[in-house]
Amino acid sequence: MKSELVVDVQPADISTALLEDGRLVSLQKESRDASYAVGNLYFAKVKKLMPGLNAAFVNVGYSKDAFLHYLDLGSQFSTYSDYIKTVRQNPGKKPPSLSKVKFKPDINKHGSVSDVLTQGQELIVQVAKEPISTKGPRLTTEITFTGRFMVLIPFNDKISVSQKIKDSAEKMRLRRLVESIKPAHFGVIIRTSAENKRAAELNAEMKVLVKSWDDAVAKIQHAEAPELVYEEESRAVSLIRDIFSPDFESIHVNNAEIFDQIHHYVSLIAPDRADIVKIYTDETPIFDKFNVTRQIKSSFGKTVSFKSGAYIIIETTEALHVIDVNSGNRSRASSDQESNALDVNLLAADEIARQLRLRDMGGIIVIDFIDMAKAEHRQALYDHMREVMQKDRARHNILPLSKFGLMQITRQRVRPALDIVTAETCPSCGGKGEIQPSLLFTDMLKDKISYLVNDLHVDRFTMYVHPFVEAYLKKGIISEYFKWRREFGRKFKILPDQSLAYLQYKVLDKNHNEIDLKEEKDTSSSQSKKERRSKNQRNLDN
Repeated sequence: MKSELVVDVQPADISTALLEDGRLVSLQKESRDASYAVGNLYFAKVKKLMPGLNAAFVNVGYSKDAFLHYLDLGSQFSTYSDYIKTVRQNPGKKPPSLSKVKFKPDINKHGSVSDVLTQGQELIVQVAKEPISTKGPRLTTEITFTGRFMVLIPFNDKISVSQKIKDSAEKMRLRRLVESIKPAHFGVIIRTSAENKRAAELNAEMKVLVKSWDDAVAKIQHAEAPELVYEEESRAVSLIRDIFSPDFESIHVNNAEIFDQIHHYVSLIAPDRADIVKIYTDETPIFDKFNVTRQIKSSFGKTVSFKSGAYIIIETTEALHVIDVNSGNRSRASSDQESNALDVNLLAADEIARQLRLRDMGGIIVIDFIDMAKAEHRQALYDHMREVMQKDRARHNILPLSKFGLMQITRQRVRPALDIVTAETCPSCGGKGEIQPSLLFTDMLKDKISYLVNDLHVDRFTMYVHPFVEAYLKKGIISEYFKWRREFGRKFKILPDQSLAYLQYKVLDKNHNEIDLKEEKDTSSSQSKKERRSKNQRNLDN
């Protein structure tokens, strides 16, 4: 299977799209200044104990206090807590090595949070779940550092091997190898990707992960809670770390800074594959070039169609996700209703498995499949759903169909589900139902170009419009586009952007910064127009 990763870097956010044989199977989007991502470490203080919940609320700097449950403290919390106190009490000295720390007995599995935590206590905590809806982040003090081949766990001595590695001899080799290279009092989970890897590769990553822990501990000596002491790698690099395989054919990035990060990381983990990371410099939006925009518009939203006219309806509530399967016009595809229902359900299972990964839906998912009378058909659907969900890296559990034809799935939720609104509000009327005449839209674009060239004296800029509008402007030998270039000079280009609505446009300067050209109302004073012009001019000068 051909796998490609497309990374779209915008001023406000970064989007990463994973394509398998050209089909969009995963989409991640995050703000460029996003905080409280899974894996980040914070030096924080306990704000309030909640014995009734057997948990504590911790201040990590988020608007809502983070949640730390007693079961997330870890069995060696007493040793961990004493170590933090020792580091804080000796700010001028080098933090003691974990190998020299004497372990204390495990805390009681059925104990109370009041027995081990006090209000105002200082901790190093790790984000286990990002803030979702009205909830703050969920925390753990069982710190982990994730690498390509292994996961490092301080205050632990256990070595575990991925169950996906089936060869018992290879499991034994990896266990002995890691045992020989890991420092004392560090536990390790050996990941599937470590299979058949050389000792030098594993040892190099071990050193990197241990250094990450040492750096985080060194920062807390002078930190003031709440403070970030270790930041997980960027989402683009994290995604590559988890899914990178020899099947990866290319990674396309449209930003030089992110390109350098990804290229550096791939060079470390697979030097012979570093050339698959490619910088994208074309002026056409990168998601349009790789057909991602079109797939996003067809794959998100309430109704999703798939093969032969069948479709699913996805509803999301605070408590769960509900998916309804409909045969559409496939109801006439076969004279046998039972066979037709099985065919539609199997196709729907494929699409639902893709949607769960694509939208990163977590929690409880209830699927209402088309009713089937035969038990062997219900079993076949259950087996097929388990098979197609094997590619999903999130932990999940699937129950057989109930007597009502419902399938229940629980899927790990560590960040909010990705919700992309595909319905477009009219940019001309703002949803009021009345718009300016479409024929005048091109006149308005011409006025904007004149304003940019003659009033703001912009040297070079690119105007993006809907593909239909772009085709109209460039129609014929003596096109409108040709006339405008002749009138205003060759200081601008007009290019299509599939993400724009029909009567929508945007303008980027030569540095790819967007120029604000919002519609000025007739009631606007000449003074406000002058202020806007001077503001835009200052932005361009900067």
